[in-house]
Amino acid sequence: MNSRRTCTAATAVTASVLLLAGCGDAGELRSAGPTSTAMGPARLWPTLPPASAAADDYGSGKTEVVNGITAKGDDIHRVNPVDVVRAQEAAASASPSPSPSPSPDKVVGLDDCGTKDSAKCPVLKAYYRDLTGDGKDELVLGIRLPKRQLAVRCYKFEDHKLTQVMGTSDAVVSVEIAGRDVILRAVADLPGYEYRTAWSWDPHQHAMLPTRDEILRTGPPAAPTPTPTPKPEPASPTTAPPKTPTTTPSAAAR
Repeated sequence: MNSRRTCTAATAVTASVLLLAGCGDAGELRSAGPTSTAMGPARLWPTLPPASAAADDYGSGKTEVVNGITAKGDDIHRVNPVDVVRAQEAAASASPSPSPSPSPDKVVGLDDCGTKDSAKCPVLKAYYRDLTGDGKDELVLGIRLPKRQLAVRCYKFEDHKLTQVMGTSDAVVSVEIAGRDVILRAVADLPGYEYRTAWSWDPHQHAMLPTRDEILRTGPPAAPTPTPTPKPEPASPTTAPPKTPTTTPSAAAR
C-alpha cells in the first residue's frame, strides 16, 4: 500500500476515534427537544363569493396629467415645482363639478412662494430620484396642507406630458427613499404605533402603488408627567418652660 495513503488513512481513523470520544464530553451536542409540526394555511369560508369591487380607491393607481407644464428635452430638473402645484390647483378650481366643501388636499399659501415670506411657502424642497428604473429622474414633492397634513406627490414625463404618478396625504412623521421605494411613516390611531407604507413603481399601471402597508410598534406612549404631591411642613417646635433649679442639701446640713 502506498505509504502516503496509509498515513492518511491512519490519521483519519485517529481523528474519528477522537471525534467519537468527544461525544461523551461536557461539550456534546444535545437535542433541543421535539420540533413543532408545521401547519399549512387553512382557507376559511371557501364558499364565500369573491368581491366584485374594492371598498375604496386606495392605491388604485390613478394618474393625472399636469397641463401647461413642459420642459426642454423632458428634463424634469427644468420644471419649477411651485408652478406644478399651481397648475394643479388651477385645474381643480376650474373643474366643472367642484365639491361643495373644500378638498382636504387643497393647498393654501402659494402666494407666499417666491416672496419675502417664502418660508411660509407650502411647497417643500424638491427631490429627484430614478424611481422607475428607466434611467431618468422623477420629481418628488412634499406639500404642507392644513391640519398638519403632508401631501407627497411624484411626477414624471410620459409621452412628453408631465404626469403625476403618485399622490397621497397623511399625518406624516417622515418620508424617505430606499432604493426605488418611497416610504412614508404616519401617525396611527393607536398610541405607541405608526403606519409605514412603501410606494413602488408598477410598470403595468404606470404608477406608484402602495406595495407594502403595515402598522408597527414604536414604543410605549409618553406617560404624563406626575404632579408632585406637596409635603406637609413640619410643626414649629414648642418652647418648653424653664426648669426651676432644685436645691440639694449640703452634707453639713445633714
